Amino acid sequence: MVQRLTGPNAVSAFALAKEMGLPQPTLSRWLREAKVGDMKKKPKRGSSARAKRWTPEEKYRVVMEAAAVRDEELGALLRREGLHEADLERFRQEVQDAAMLGLRSGAGATKKAPEDKRIKELEKELHRKEKALAEAAALLVLRKKVHALWGGEGDDTNGENEK
Repeated sequence: MVQRLTGPNAVSAFALAKEMGLPQPTLSRWLREAKVGDMKKKPKRGSSARAKRWTPEEKYRVVMEAAAVRDEELGALLRREGLHEADLERFRQEVQDAAMLGLRSGAGATKKAPEDKRIKELEKELHRKEKALAEAAALLVLRKKVHALWGGEGDDTNGENEK
């Protein structure tokens, strides 16, 4: 079925489904799965460095080894590691970028932990509430003094609410 859907004399999935009495989505799925299977079998083009997943530690090691060898020996190192010069240059740039990032983050621009941010927010909120509590306490003291001086006239709850 997949062969009939592909090739020079390919038939559409809709037409083949009608002819064979199968659901069209099933034929389309088979075709998709066959294409994915073919892609997995084909060797990938490009440098051999892409075929292998290089860890940052491995990249650093290769860059340091390349820096230690003479130019005549560099080719042998690259062949042994399965790399091209372009891969080595890319590795050098990545190592350099990582080093610069480490210097910037370590020297002055330290990242604050989420807990530090939350603590600062809570301290700010606590300070605000302490101020509000102090203001409410001052108002109560003033209310008592007014009540003591003028009797019941300064008390808002007695005269205003009854009217």
